[in-house]
Amino acid sequence: MQVLQNLINGKFVDVMTSEKLDVPNPATGERLAQVPVSTARDVDEAVVAAEGAFLTWSRIPVVERASYMFRFRDLLESHKEELAELVTKENGKNLDDARGEVRRGLEVVEFACGMPTLMMGQVLTSISRGIDEEMVRYPIGVVAGIVPFNFPFMVPLWLLPIAITTGNTMVLKPSERAPLSAQRIVELLLETGIPDGVVNVVHGTKEVVNRILEHPSIRAVSFVGSAPVAKYVYETAAAHGKRVQALAGAKNYHIVLKDAPLDKVIPVLMSSAFGNAGERCLAGSVVLVENEIADDFVGALQMAIDKLTIGNGLDPKNELGPVIREEHRQRIIGFIEQGVSEGAVLVKDGREAMKDHPGGYFLGATLFDRVNPDMTIVKEEIFGPVLSLMRVNNLEEAISIANRSKYGNTSTLYSESGHSARVFRETIQAGMLGINIGVPAPMAFFPFTGWKGSFYGDLHATGKDGVEFYTDKKVVVTRWLS
Repeated sequence: MQVLQNLINGKFVDVMTSEKLDVPNPATGERLAQVPVSTARDVDEAVVAAEGAFLTWSRIPVVERASYMFRFRDLLESHKEELAELVTKENGKNLDDARGEVRRGLEVVEFACGMPTLMMGQVLTSISRGIDEEMVRYPIGVVAGIVPFNFPFMVPLWLLPIAITTGNTMVLKPSERAPLSAQRIVELLLETGIPDGVVNVVHGTKEVVNRILEHPSIRAVSFVGSAPVAKYVYETAAAHGKRVQALAGAKNYHIVLKDAPLDKVIPVLMSSAFGNAGERCLAGSVVLVENEIADDFVGALQMAIDKLTIGNGLDPKNELGPVIREEHRQRIIGFIEQGVSEGAVLVKDGREAMKDHPGGYFLGATLFDRVNPDMTIVKEEIFGPVLSLMRVNNLEEAISIANRSKYGNTSTLYSESGHSARVFRETIQAGMLGINIGVPAPMAFFPFTGWKGSFYGDLHATGKDGVEFYTDKKVVVTRWLS
């Protein structure tokens, strides 16, 4: 049985702890590995290594730092099928979703290859007679990343390539539920010859997180995860003087207007709601559909759900895989029961699929109809394959309902009307919008712009925001007296 090791100063080391957590395959329950529960002392060792490496790494020319990313990109590309299978084994998503995740992670590495251009400053000569002014960027020091289980390959690569190519050194804490992909990422990174200590990995749970948030030598913390934990991370790290970006939960509203072609909308919405078993912060979770087409829409959606194939994601015919753990499945079931008790119409009950798929943490696609804005299943993030449908009179009513949400990650409009699309763009309160796009995830050169309770901080992950987050600026005003 593989017991994962921490990466400290370029070497994988055993963790001196008797506490270890199993890492099961969610589709079978088979134990893949064990992850050690590190302590604050392990974090301190990683930070010491990162501090030592920063002294030299930050002075290496940015062109040379970027050259490591070119090598890293080639290694990831040559191992992409292996990496996708690893994601499926530890997370449960099907292989197509896992391949997409690997592709999106690679995009951030490719973005970081352009860091010589991205780190450029600004200069203006003769701001006054004989005086010039320039702005230059510098890395900020040791930074930390705390990443989730639902995208165990992609999210570490949202952070790591930009952080280190801007000249920082990093301490990464993978999810204890899905740590294998992050481990493989750093193994491949070491093959590039990157100097010891530039990237360090500490496995663990709350004690590791708390030490990262409080450690005086860590300058910035990036977090992706649930809303309550994101708020805690933001408040705690900020109270200790750190720069923080905390990407949180979501409740994403999709609006279907009567002019939308249902034969094209249904597949897009199915992928959004039930892809990755609904365990993503961009998943469609509430559909607001115009009354005139609501009955036809529910019927078409019900037929599409009936055709979903459920099973191990390694089998290419399966579309819906398991959720991450049994306790999470029970949490989702609790929401389904609450939806029924609050009066929602249960059109498709995902619990029925459980008896046909023993041994894993499977839950079928669940569809509720005739929900209202005050129901728990509409207000709270479920993070599973549950879709709720609400009937509305028009676009304005739909936007008004969606804007009541405490979250603001993403929203999608299905329509062929340019006017409706513009009204939607201008008035919906969410940071990432789709027009007939079910999962409007930004490319790596754009920021991941959640709003409201879906994000804590000022500078978002990826894109130029990522470069800004990981750099400090100096403004130099110069006059030569001779």
